[in-house]
Amino acid sequence: QVQLVESGGGLVQPGGSLRLSCAVSGFTFSRYTMYWYRQAPGKERELVASITNGGGSTNYADSVKGRFTISRDNAKNTVYLQMNNLKPEDTALYYCHARPSYPYYWGQGTQVTVSS
Repeated sequence: QVQLVESGGGLVQPGGSLRLSCAVSGFTFSRYTMYWYRQAPGKERELVASITNGGGSTNYADSVKGRFTISRDNAKNTVYLQMNNLKPEDTALYYCHARPSYPYYWGQGTQVTVSS
């Protein structure tokens, strides 16, 4: 019953912005830290950002600090990733991730392509 559904990806020029959303169902969203990961072609999946259950603490990969912002709306069971000043190296499939129980849960991914 747990579902994580990402949306908001697309094609954007370098320097542009996108906001990704992940709609969550099947567990008490407000109790758990949420995560965004990404996987680029030929690379392993990497952690991009995380946010604690109440939104009071966030962390980011060094490669995205100052450009990406993770946030959540517990009333809407949704976590967001605002991506600004996008670079070609940000091109990847972006995944929402949650850990309410084992096995942990992943969304289907949303593709972000940054190209001129």
